[in-house]
Amino acid sequence: MPLLALDTSSAASAAVLADDGATLATRSSGEPRRHAELLTPLIERVLAESGVDRTELTAIVAGTGPAPFTGLRVGLVTARTLGLALDVPVYGVSSLDALAGAALDLPEAAQAGEVLVVTDARRKEVYWARYRAVVGAGAQRSVELVDGPGVDAPAVLAERGLDGVLVVGPGTALYPELLPAGAQVGDLDPAELGRVALARLAEAVAASPDLPLPEAAVQLPTEPLYLRRPDAVPPPAAKRASA
Repeated sequence: MPLLALDTSSAASAAVLADDGATLATRSSGEPRRHAELLTPLIERVLAESGVDRTELTAIVAGTGPAPFTGLRVGLVTARTLGLALDVPVYGVSSLDALAGAALDLPEAAQAGEVLVVTDARRKEVYWARYRAVVGAGAQRSVELVDGPGVDAPAVLAERGLDGVLVVGPGTALYPELLPAGAQVGDLDPAELGRVALARLAEAVAASPDLPLPEAAVQLPTEPLYLRRPDAVPPPAAKRASA
């Protein structure tokens, strides 16, 4: 029962996972642009490398951001289109949640009370969210959101105090003087989106055993997480000249 996970919150990336959370194949373009051009070939490559035909997929997991509008839209539209074509459910997971999930593999995570994930938001700001670990085994591991998500200058986060907090994510490399990394978690592996989704689906089923899975998993919507107002806005309506 494999599933496909894809993300365009940074570089275009895709992965195929088994239903126990094991990665069967994962790829990233390494480029923060050209998502529309690069994502579909990446999906074809990971399906071929995993030996999974697209008709065998049982679900699609899409990264919901935060990210700029255009790139994020490519991933979400692709995921929804595939889900419709294959008649399988599509689930959304924040890229910040997935990076926090990846941090659970770090030895430092067991010692830290919380994990702060920071990624590049451009404009000398970072996207951020703060988590508490809810550790299980394999696909059952998960994280709990404590604060955020938000977008702020790094100095604003530093002023709140980071004692006892493991700071991870690509944003730490951009502002090391303000956001020292307790340990590095690099670019998002889309397989981690799938593992977070599997853990949350398992939690939803356990909480509502009498409901079928799509209804039980209503907490995994695919609405994009932008965190900023769009730069482009419709022009104001022209005022009518008085007679």
